[in-house]
Amino acid sequence: MAEQFSSSSDYIQSWADRNGFAHWAVALIWLVVAFVLFQVVAGFVFVGLLLASGGISSAADVADIMMDRLDLMFIGNSSGQILFLGLATFLIVKLNVAGESRQNFLRFRWKEDTALFTGLSALLVVVVQPIILYLGHLNSLLPIPETFSDLQASQYEMFEQFLKQDGVMWFGLLHIALVPAFCEEILFRGYILRAFEKSWGIITAIVISGIVFGLFHIQLTNLLPLATLGMFFAGFTWLSASLWPAIAAHFINNGSAVVLATFYPDLAFADMTPETLPPLWMLIVSIVLTGFISYTMIKQSKFVNQTL
Repeated sequence: MAEQFSSSSDYIQSWADRNGFAHWAVALIWLVVAFVLFQVVAGFVFVGLLLASGGISSAADVADIMMDRLDLMFIGNSSGQILFLGLATFLIVKLNVAGESRQNFLRFRWKEDTALFTGLSALLVVVVQPIILYLGHLNSLLPIPETFSDLQASQYEMFEQFLKQDGVMWFGLLHIALVPAFCEEILFRGYILRAFEKSWGIITAIVISGIVFGLFHIQLTNLLPLATLGMFFAGFTWLSASLWPAIAAHFINNGSAVVLATFYPDLAFADMTPETLPPLWMLIVSIVLTGFISYTMIKQSKFVNQTL
């Protein structure tokens, strides 16, 4: 009887499988829905906080005062991320889960080697930065619609003005680094990556989930760096079978940008030109160290030989 039960449990199907939906399609549909709801909630929270603070008398005044209350905009943005990219994604994952817990599906677990992979991931995301900067320069040479260029320029201007204020670094670390590190990783490396993996295998899942991660930020002028980081985060998650290394790397990547922008805004927000890029020797060192750390993580992983 025990053997019969064990055998039958292998045939447990997810909601997506029972209803004939591809896992990648379910995940992409949720990604679009989550993005829209996240933006809507962020806007409502921002306007609500403005009205509650007495900063405006009606919603019509929002555009005029937005630049002066970026703190409330960040709070609204974090509220939307927590509710939909994080919590709602944790619930919607049930559609793709078959015979395992949501935590296990999302790889939200700490194992005996998780600390090692977390440390290696944190180190790699630091040494890879010269590569990311050169990719950003390459991206800037590509033809991009002016609308997207202007949008990103206005975003950078808002961030620069906000982070130049006194005493906002910790606030920035919370809303620009910590909240996205958890919520975006739950959505992308937890749910999207695993759903794509079920449909296409791990290599394709890593590449496409990274590209989708880059597109999600609506920054075509920064697509190559964002997509590359997304692929690295996906690789960390799969090699370690844990979401924590990607969360740590994501936090360090965003957090270091906040610290740099706070203390060295001219450097952080400088236009991407050959003159502002790191020297070529630094790029070479970055490539070598990135390759070495990646090789070390692959050798330490228990899943490479089982999957590839």
